[in-house]
Amino acid sequence: MMTGAAAMVKCLEEQHVKTVFGYPGAAICPFYDALATGSVHHVLVRTEQNAAHAASGYARVSGEVGVCIATSGPGATNLLTGIASAYMDSIPLVVITGQVRSDLLGRDVFQEADITGAAAPFTKHSYIVKKTADIPRIFREAFYIAASGRPGPVLIDVPMDMQQRTLPDATPGEAPDIIGYKPRTQGHPLQIKKAAEALRACSRPVLCAGGGVFSAEAQGPLRAFVEKCNLPVICTMMGIGALPSAHPLNMGMLGSHGCIPANKAIRDADLVILAGARVGDRAMAAPGQVASRAKIIHIDIDPAEIGKNMPAHIPIVGDLNSVLTTLIEKVDWQAPPEWVERVTDRKKRYAAKQIPDTEGFVEPKRFMRTLSEKVRPDAVLCADVGQNQIWSANHFAIREGRFLTSGGMGTMGYSIPCAVGAKKAAVESTASGECRQVIAVCGDGSFQMSMMELGTICQEQLGVKIVVMRNTRLGMVRELQDNHYKGVHSAVYLDGSPDFTTLAAAYGIRTRRITSSEEIDGAIDEMLADDRPFLLVCEVWPDYPSL
Repeated sequence: MMTGAAAMVKCLEEQHVKTVFGYPGAAICPFYDALATGSVHHVLVRTEQNAAHAASGYARVSGEVGVCIATSGPGATNLLTGIASAYMDSIPLVVITGQVRSDLLGRDVFQEADITGAAAPFTKHSYIVKKTADIPRIFREAFYIAASGRPGPVLIDVPMDMQQRTLPDATPGEAPDIIGYKPRTQGHPLQIKKAAEALRACSRPVLCAGGGVFSAEAQGPLRAFVEKCNLPVICTMMGIGALPSAHPLNMGMLGSHGCIPANKAIRDADLVILAGARVGDRAMAAPGQVASRAKIIHIDIDPAEIGKNMPAHIPIVGDLNSVLTTLIEKVDWQAPPEWVERVTDRKKRYAAKQIPDTEGFVEPKRFMRTLSEKVRPDAVLCADVGQNQIWSANHFAIREGRFLTSGGMGTMGYSIPCAVGAKKAAVESTASGECRQVIAVCGDGSFQMSMMELGTICQEQLGVKIVVMRNTRLGMVRELQDNHYKGVHSAVYLDGSPDFTTLAAAYGIRTRRITSSEEIDGAIDEMLADDRPFLLVCEVWPDYPSL
């Protein structure tokens, strides 16, 4: 016999979970007691929301399901923003929450909250354990649901008494077979045939790569397909890095904060292939106009996403890796050279131009370009939300690494805990040699939303590099107020902020502050010299634009 708490730990071990992120409390203490003697490593974050963000970063770099844990009541509700962020960006998480005793449910006792109800809009599925004997089945199903089909978070709420009661020793079970949940992975042959015919008939094709490329681990097939067809590629923010930034067929990020070559390419196209992208309003303000002048092929494993934002003439429901592999076999065709030359020439003409330096400040676009040149090819960049996100997205060139950010929810404070999880995954995957570099980029507003995680970085001895673009403003909101509210600045000045270098030093983290672009090269070299934590503060002109 074993307790429910011990069964929970054994289930994690059965799923080959190495690391979890969480924050304990009374209602989850039986589980933590069992966790202390198991093989799973626990990372103690400094606030529960960051447990979900760290699990997200871990999942995105490791390719495994991320796991986060919190206690009942405020511990569980603090997870909600992280759960919603993972849901919007299709990140596989298993979220474990403690709950008050089952006989007390519904009585509004101390630290009781209906977390399954509160999280319902942001989870693929949720469970509340009503029988201790159900724990092994529930955990197996949760991991399967989180990782299969369109990935996403699954919540398991475990009352305290369910953790304390006993059940027969859990034994490894078969793969779950869930009635009503059968994700389609193979694209319909007729639809794939129609897509191949549409390609052969078009003259100005473009492929739009979204975050689904990474969910399906389809970077290889995507590159093989576009190179075989000589197909120009644009990407959403979540699709950055699906094709290396410097690849001659990569036109860059589209959308309101994207680049001119990408936006003009989709404007002029007569056929658009949406590959794992839902093209929300930030990526495309008027998708109906694009669909009225171009044929749309939409490939996605989630049928609910196809046609949601843009009408699809040829919908293909299936795993992107599988569908692209089939298209490679079926299509023997290349885009017209004059079209490819037209869009690639535009990319050269609109190459990023450096804005003149302002005395006493760092030019952020130049900084991001220099950083991308100096990091190793497989480096991971975790960008926060705000102007720093746009500078990173448009000017940090991805080679073999990853660009991680909160795209759908746009959650400020994401980058540092995401980097914690990403670095932990990188450390676990490093057998020998140099560990993968992980850099978090944030503004001084977003930094102050998660600066408590400097403690987690030090406790776990993680060599996370943090770059703070300090402009003493909530820069993107200030920019909106300048452009749309007659320049009336309301609640955007970050007066009273601490000296970030002194703060980092208090944690024993090495730090540097730079105030000119001439210092960029030396500061980045110093930051990247070894695999220890480092905080670099860049003073940026307060009125510097996003684009």
